Amino acid sequence: MHNLQKDWISSIAIAALGAGVITSFAVAQGQNPLTGLAITAFAAVSAVAIDHFL
Repeated sequence: MHNLQKDWISSIAIAALGAGVITSFAVAQGQNPLTGLAITAFAAVSAVAIDHFL
């Protein structure tokens, strides 16, 4: 059965952690850290929105 009461904070944290791992690698390779943070934030918000609406 689908859980209608989702935990938004843990969803955001898990999505940000997953995106943050890849972004950390990109920053280590020379990417701008602000760009990395923006990518991580966008990926986390996108993942939570997709999870919520699907």
